[in-house]
Amino acid sequence: MPWKRRPFGSNRLSRALNIADLREIARRRVPGFAFEYVEGGAEDEVTLRANRDALERLRLIPQTLVDTSARHQRTAILGRPANSPLVIAPTGLNGMLDPQGDLALARAAARLGVPFTLSTMSTTRLEDVANRAGGRLWMQLYVLKDRAIARDIMQRAAAAGYEALVFTTDANVFGSREWDQRSYRAPGKPTVRTALDVLRHPRWLFEVLGRHGMPRFRNLEAFLPPSAATALGGSTVIPPLFDATISWDDITWIRQLWRGRLLIKGVLSVADAERAAALGCDGIVLSNHGGRQLDSCVAPIEVLPQTVRALGERLPILIDSGFRRGTDILKALALGAQAVMIGRATLYGLAAGGEPGVERALSILTGEIHRVLGQLGCNSIAELGPQHVRGA
Repeated sequence: MPWKRRPFGSNRLSRALNIADLREIARRRVPGFAFEYVEGGAEDEVTLRANRDALERLRLIPQTLVDTSARHQRTAILGRPANSPLVIAPTGLNGMLDPQGDLALARAAARLGVPFTLSTMSTTRLEDVANRAGGRLWMQLYVLKDRAIARDIMQRAAAAGYEALVFTTDANVFGSREWDQRSYRAPGKPTVRTALDVLRHPRWLFEVLGRHGMPRFRNLEAFLPPSAATALGGSTVIPPLFDATISWDDITWIRQLWRGRLLIKGVLSVADAERAAALGCDGIVLSNHGGRQLDSCVAPIEVLPQTVRALGERLPILIDSGFRRGTDILKALALGAQAVMIGRATLYGLAAGGEPGVERALSILTGEIHRVLGQLGCNSIAELGPQHVRGA
């Protein structure tokens, strides 16, 4: 019988060799509606696929006969030391994957020595994350229709010691995540098929719902009616909260309330990057929301080189959307990004095994970065440059 490769079938975190393996464990461990919330993109998912395609088209050019025995991946992110060029990106409804959701992600980031970004739509209070996780904490901000929510988030985050605010600007009109919507017959009301699938995951049912109850938007509870504060329903219940009136004028308003570092997330044009720099922002994140907002959108890695050329050293540039491998991360760093924000990769780890799963995801990525740095002939992140990438 000829040899045939078999798909990854283990549920043991230690057997997961890459992020794709963790994704498979996660797919089996949590109900379909929860996995789909993480997995899906907008509309036809053209952007979702394009993010990966754009990264895979780039080719790495190694330099040979270089002693890399002393290599490391320590770097600086927003002027402070970090043990790896990673930031855990803001993701909402993490409590649907694991009861410790946000705390598990924050603790794993703190142990690695990289920043963690808490979402406005988190299922853990921002004060609880600060008190129980520590580390470098950033706060993601959605400016919703009720501006009192954003004001409250900024004031509380400042009081809790969060070092940076990440203003997400690309969700003013919420994306249509059709595969996510198919899990519900109406906003917040699961289909019969969804409910039956939940029953086929008794461990998740006990650990997430049985012991802790339905996850809720803990940072928004004071502003929402009880029926709207529940995380059940994912992207079917939150679109009415978002504000289509946000504009560059809101940067001035935010600056009046927030004295820490300010990053603008959702930039994809040189003109917007220039404007962020002119307004005194402390950094930008090139992002298309992981393919969850505008479909047929440009991939952030495609606009990175021209953005770096335009801004020079004026403004730190971070990037996200589609990063699954150490090779992906090093491509972005070589092209001028200061750090890469990781979203789905660590969520697969969270869904696969809680906090140990997040640690496994980070271990996989940092291990790949360490290996590929050596293969490229580099001893540090600082030695990477455009000469290491072809096709940009």
